[in-house]
Amino acid sequence: MPGVHIVTDSACDLTDQLVKEHNVTVVPLTIRFGSEELEDRRQLSPAEFWERCHGKGDLPQTAAPSPGAFQAAFQQAADEGAEAVLCLTISSKVSGTYGSAVTAADTFSTVPVRVVDTYSLTMGQGLLVIAAAEEAAAGAGLDELVAATEDRIPRTRIYGVLGGLEHLQRGGRVGGARALLGSLLNIKPVIQLKDGEVAEESKQRTRSKALAYLNDKVRADAPLERLAVADGACDDIVEVRAKMSDIAVEHPLVAVQLGPVVGSHAGPNTVGVCYIVAAGPGGAGE
Repeated sequence: MPGVHIVTDSACDLTDQLVKEHNVTVVPLTIRFGSEELEDRRQLSPAEFWERCHGKGDLPQTAAPSPGAFQAAFQQAADEGAEAVLCLTISSKVSGTYGSAVTAADTFSTVPVRVVDTYSLTMGQGLLVIAAAEEAAAGAGLDELVAATEDRIPRTRIYGVLGGLEHLQRGGRVGGARALLGSLLNIKPVIQLKDGEVAEESKQRTRSKALAYLNDKVRADAPLERLAVADGACDDIVEVRAKMSDIAVEHPLVAVQLGPVVGSHAGPNTVGVCYIVAAGPGGAGE
């Protein structure tokens, strides 16, 4: 399809259906279980990943795609008639993916390529990708898409309630959440992505209180431009979505499974809520 093609990486947690619907190319990160390496979503689905996490084997680790993987995606877009490529990546603070994409773009000359660090992950990144893809399909040019994305990034919020901190601790991705470790007999942390890094947002006494707190946080930021809920192998995800079903949002709520990239660090029983605050009067994004 002519115009600008959107490329992203598999940390965005877009479902296969959303990827197809929005004509997006997804470059996979690699998930490692011990010495076994699998390409995210190509060789390992979110459902298979969570099944393996409930076992007693090695905790999974993640690795960024190579620059060559991004170059192949850019070339494929050009071969299919794209006039330019916009590549939106997971936060550079938690992964080397952005660096790989920049390296690939710097040596790619077939069509113009711009790489934007979303400072986000899971469906925070995914919602930014969907918004850009919709605008690209409507005919927006590369500069316009970059400007619109950079406008949305500061309005994008990610909060999570974890089942536990074992994966986050062993994966070394705690960042500002490090203070939580060791004090967690009965505390349920609410984490957030702050300036592109995982940080503690608050401590709640029980999971139900943590989820209620999360719901209140989202409502306080309404009206929203977009909203998504990511299910990290939770048994209470239906209730979480139901409680958010009446929040004022311009686009329908998007429900996805939390994928292996973020799931490797968050662990099972994680709820992720990602949204973009509406711009302009009435929105908390001002």
